[in-house]
Amino acid sequence: MEHAFTIQPRAYTAFDNETEQLDKCKEWGLLSDKAVKMKALFYKRNGMSLSCSVVGFADKATAVIRFDNDQLHCIHPSYLKEMQASNYGAKASAADTAEEAGADAAADAVEEPAVEAAAADTVPAADEVASPDVALAAPSVEAPPKKSKGKKEKLELPEGKVSMTATVQEFTTVPNNFSDTDDEVVIYEAVSILDPAMELGVAWSSHSATLKKLELAIGDTILFEAKLAAKKLTKHPVPYKINNPSKIQKA
Repeated sequence: MEHAFTIQPRAYTAFDNETEQLDKCKEWGLLSDKAVKMKALFYKRNGMSLSCSVVGFADKATAVIRFDNDQLHCIHPSYLKEMQASNYGAKASAADTAEEAGADAAADAVEEPAVEAAAADTVPAADEVASPDVALAAPSVEAPPKKSKGKKEKLELPEGKVSMTATVQEFTTVPNNFSDTDDEVVIYEAVSILDPAMELGVAWSSHSATLKKLELAIGDTILFEAKLAAKKLTKHPVPYKINNPSKIQKA
């Protein structure tokens, strides 16, 4: 039977093997750190409890699950984790689950520019349902639990090279006091470190010969390895610099 509620990913990264699947599910809290194999997972909605398996991710905040009928569905990992509780949905049989706009970047990265997710403010409680708006050109995903607002902490950047993902926002130039010509730079949005998981927001790098060979365009998402530095871009509100990106691939 086909499930009408599913939110199909436009593109996603499938796990290459069980080890990748286990590691990602542990990161999302779906498995304990000591787990050595996958356990049965269930998607619960309107009194239904459907067996499912996590097969990949559209981006770092969007899991992709597969039902027994092979349909795919986008969902926030925290919401899927809540569904594993035995008493989940005990008071919600009369309400549909809330859905939010999924990001971007990765779900549309193959053919379209990444779009930041318009996340719902709250996750529906047992006796209430939220109805967030859906952002254009981005798949919707189940809403994560609401987090309390607090003072933004200063990010502690890793010292060595890390795996990262970023989306090209702008090509520009900045003055070079030691040269007659300006330096060419690339400004990125949706910049994230994959391990350890960390969101940076915006960052910049030199528009090097290596990057120029890729013929990048605004909206392109890339995967790469690089070192980070807390170095603000001249005349731009961009606080972090990406140094010596390597192993660059278009997503």
